[in-house]
Amino acid sequence: MHDRIRGGDPGAFRQLFDEHARLVHRHAVRVTGDWALAEDVVSLTFLEAWRLREKLRDENESVRPWLMGIAVNVLRNTARAARRHERAMARLPAREALPDFANELVGRMTDAEELAAAKAALGKLRRSEREVVTLCVWSGLSYAEAAEALDVPVGTVRSRLSRARARLRKLAERELRHKTADTPRPLRPVYDAPAPARPKKEERNR
Repeated sequence: MHDRIRGGDPGAFRQLFDEHARLVHRHAVRVTGDWALAEDVVSLTFLEAWRLREKLRDENESVRPWLMGIAVNVLRNTARAARRHERAMARLPAREALPDFANELVGRMTDAEELAAAKAALGKLRRSEREVVTLCVWSGLSYAEAAEALDVPVGTVRSRLSRARARLRKLAERELRHKTADTPRPLRPVYDAPAPARPKKEERNR
């Protein structure tokens, strides 16, 4: 399989896409919180994999670490581009705000509130900690696979993940508490007062 990918075999790349596209997409959705952007990340990841196919090494039987390493770099570049775009937009004159449908898209996932809290908490971690969490916890890579994807020693992945898990748990709990505290309480239903009872016939004749 490695030889076929390095050789640019179209069938090998179709198999690579069929077996791993969903993994890359889930990873990108959880990192970005944006379904449409995650689809772009998938496309860019496999285009980059085609461009870098000759650099695929034989140390690991699975191509997953190599592919997820490419996905991590694509997400880094996407985040940098988004920050540049935001800075450029901030310099433009203010315009009428348009509705943002990102939250609606994220809401399609189960446990949306927990995902939002986790994503907010994840954003407060260091980038190196975020990457090991998303690769090992959310995308299911082993320590060795994550180390290969990030090009760092396995021990570094272990220490980063241990530190990140402890911080992420506290931050996510804090985000959920804040979200609960900020949610307005539902108003008590207001019912119409009952109409006064009509007097009996004999009472009306008095």
